[in-house]
Amino acid sequence: MHISDFDYELPEDLIAQQPLEQRDASRMLVIDRQQRTWTDSQFSALVNYLQPADLIVVNNTRVIPARLIGQRRETGGRVEIFLVNEVEPQVWNALIRPGNRLRPGSIVTFGLDQLSAEVLDEPGDELRQVRFHCEGSFAAALAAVGVTPLPPYIKRTPGAVDQDRERYQTIYSKQPGAIAAPTAGLHFTPRMIEAVRQRARLTEITLHVGYGTFAPVRVEDVNEHTVGAERFDIPTSAAQLINETRIAGGRVIAVGTTTMRALESSCDQQGAVTPGEQWAKLTITPGYDFRVVQGLLTNFHLPRSSLLLLVSAFATRELILKAYQHAVRERYRFYSYGDCMLIL
Repeated sequence: MHISDFDYELPEDLIAQQPLEQRDASRMLVIDRQQRTWTDSQFSALVNYLQPADLIVVNNTRVIPARLIGQRRETGGRVEIFLVNEVEPQVWNALIRPGNRLRPGSIVTFGLDQLSAEVLDEPGDELRQVRFHCEGSFAAALAAVGVTPLPPYIKRTPGAVDQDRERYQTIYSKQPGAIAAPTAGLHFTPRMIEAVRQRARLTEITLHVGYGTFAPVRVEDVNEHTVGAERFDIPTSAAQLINETRIAGGRVIAVGTTTMRALESSCDQQGAVTPGEQWAKLTITPGYDFRVVQGLLTNFHLPRSSLLLLVSAFATRELILKAYQHAVRERYRFYSYGDCMLIL
């Protein structure tokens, strides 16, 4: 298949710029894979689609303030550093703008010199390596000067208060390390979590969303695309629940594509999930044989993206694109702060 086969038209005004005041007020398009149909619903009705034997699996990663705006110590010029992944304590791979102007040894300062970054490598690769220096805790310095790394299609006024710092987190976020939110989980409220637990079961895993999740597909043949590895951890208790659910004939329902990728990356050929810290190296495209997950709660994804490839693999390209066309006609809200789909 070609990446151009995963394109669709979306009016710009359907890209959600602000979250809803109430997290669980989102609309939800429910997809039936067997019947190849869909139903308009509300996220608040999620429990109506669950069965007592089901297990909901969520990703409890927490977004760090990974976007840093600073100045070159030598010239005062503006520099943006976007953290991607930690190599070792206070050494990170990062996207730098303008990266081609910064040579090894260049220093970028942030805030009132609470934090500085030293560029370690030569220009050339998309990712550069930087070492941070600060007095005291790096996490505290990052919290003081960093900004929530929103996707580029969400527009914010430069210099505005970081209004998204808590709203762009799931209510169950615990483990810092992601550079983007697992956005399917943004719809949950404490009330909805309790409602799910009353109806079915719920467990948590951790996958730190990295650059690979949203990196553009730069090849025409989708089978040649590779999604970058992301670190994840499945607690022993969670793996036991997942495996018990599958053996008992219940449905494992992943909240978000990140959870889906972690679970499918962690299993053997029979679908048994292995606990512990691992790396998700799996690239899911149409034709993939799902071994663990039988249901997926997910937001609407960008055209030509690896995430659209993943949901198309789960429910077929034809069904997903038809459902997206329906969502556009019905004026669903798209992307990170938008509405959601439940695919069963």
